[in-house]
Amino acid sequence: MKRPALWLLGVPLLVVVMAAPLARAMIAAHATPRLQVPQGWPAPRYDFAGNPVTAAGFALGRRLFYDPILSRDGSVACGSCHQQFAAFAHLDHRVSHGIGGVNGKRNTPGLFNLAWQPDLMWDGSVHHLEMQPVAPMSNPVEMGGSLALAVDKLRRDARYPELFARAFGSPGVDSQRLLRALAQFTGTLVSADSRYDRYVQGREAFTPQEHEGLDLFRQHCAACHREPLFSDFSYRNNGLDAAPRDAGRAVISGRAEDQGRFRVPSLRNVALTAPYMHDGRYETLEQVLDHYAAGIQPSPTLDPLLAHGVPLTAGEREALLAFLDTLSDENFIHDRRFAETHD
Repeated sequence: MKRPALWLLGVPLLVVVMAAPLARAMIAAHATPRLQVPQGWPAPRYDFAGNPVTAAGFALGRRLFYDPILSRDGSVACGSCHQQFAAFAHLDHRVSHGIGGVNGKRNTPGLFNLAWQPDLMWDGSVHHLEMQPVAPMSNPVEMGGSLALAVDKLRRDARYPELFARAFGSPGVDSQRLLRALAQFTGTLVSADSRYDRYVQGREAFTPQEHEGLDLFRQHCAACHREPLFSDFSYRNNGLDAAPRDAGRAVISGRAEDQGRFRVPSLRNVALTAPYMHDGRYETLEQVLDHYAAGIQPSPTLDPLLAHGVPLTAGEREALLAFLDTLSDENFIHDRRFAETHD
């Protein structure tokens, strides 16, 4: 059945990502992304029809993402913990670091393909892309302020009233415009040009070891990390602790059966986003495979698919790791459109 066309700024979104890697890497920093639905992907969950991306809106969202003005004391920006070279995760930090250097509770996830996610955050506490920034802004150990405080600071800033007027066509700095500008930036963080993507498009070959790794992935991992987004966005207990240290999804749902369950993360760019798990307890992918092979802790909410672990031979482990490396999108992490600018 033909998928219905999607539109952004009058241009159909159903565009196959076929640009040459070098050309994508050389895109100018001032260019404005258009959300492109790669071949074989589902339609996005976030509807840009109500928040069309414009050059001025995207530029405002990018500036806000990297500006610590959104935090209570002006010391922490979204980009402080979401670093482009780590696929917008926080490399080598087990948990987020907020104002005053205070540690948060959970690992900072990578930011990419957010427009396809039905819910956001490790526990699914946010149901809409435009509302996601409210959580870190108001968290006392992250940005330590509030949405109202951020809006007030932006209104009093010498630069932002004019930038908001350009982005939205009329004067006014308010919470809706702030959140929509950020969504224009974060919603266009699309990662879909890894070696895996070029392989499935027939533009690049895999080595025999990478082929074996793909077969192993589809046999042992794809039930949760479903292609092409490499997550089914469900909530699962993957056996980290017999008695969960963090209640996870149960905090949101209030259901005992959700104890220790967290959103299945995408494995795209997984080699770039260490450390791993919701609490960053594993520093390497090798440690992750050790966990699934022999470290599963039984508990009442353990996912049944992991009841017997995922034992692999040494050769199979190497093959699986080789495949996971193909999920890294080098063009995404070097795309100048998403980098901090100082204009």
